Amino acid sequence: MSENKLSSVSSLSPFPEEIEEGFSRLDSVFFTRDVLEVAPELLGKVLVRQFDNGQVNRYRITEVEAYRGIEDLACHASKGRTPRTEVMFQDGGKIYVYLIYGMYWLLNFVTGEKDHASAVLIRGIEGFSGPGRLGRELQLDKSFYGENLVTSSRLWIENAKPVSEFKTSKRIGIGYAGEWVDKMWRYYL
Repeated sequence: MSENKLSSVSSLSPFPEEIEEGFSRLDSVFFTRDVLEVAPELLGKVLVRQFDNGQVNRYRITEVEAYRGIEDLACHASKGRTPRTEVMFQDGGKIYVYLIYGMYWLLNFVTGEKDHASAVLIRGIEGFSGPGRLGRELQLDKSFYGENLVTSSRLWIENAKPVSEFKTSKRIGIGYAGEWVDKMWRYYL
């Protein structure tokens, strides 16, 4: 594992009750950049979920993984353009959800420009470690597929003070991905 420093020096408090409201929603420019820029910069940002009953919860993003296009054998897009992966080939800023084990919806944010097929898997938010637990907490389902993070009234990302340090490691659960297994594209606080 290695430790990286971002250009900012401000750190966020690790306590969810101290998440400040009032930061602006991230725009499409943030998401249309390369996945290896977007993924670490999502750390510390605030994931906002408005539930059907009107309740709004805010969660600090603590762990992500980058999946970079059709050449990355760990990326779903490496299998080609399918109904499941179609959203990954759109402009960044869309939600890509998929079901695993018939019970967990995993949350991804599409990044980059149209036809580049990259995404960031959100693996952890404060209080919820693991993408399956996160999906349950956020009450995700197939209806989120393709939703625009910039305009959604159900789920969006708000800016926050940048984190100053994070760790990297290999991505989890991708033993099938050949040389891509060794990429240090998991980022976490």
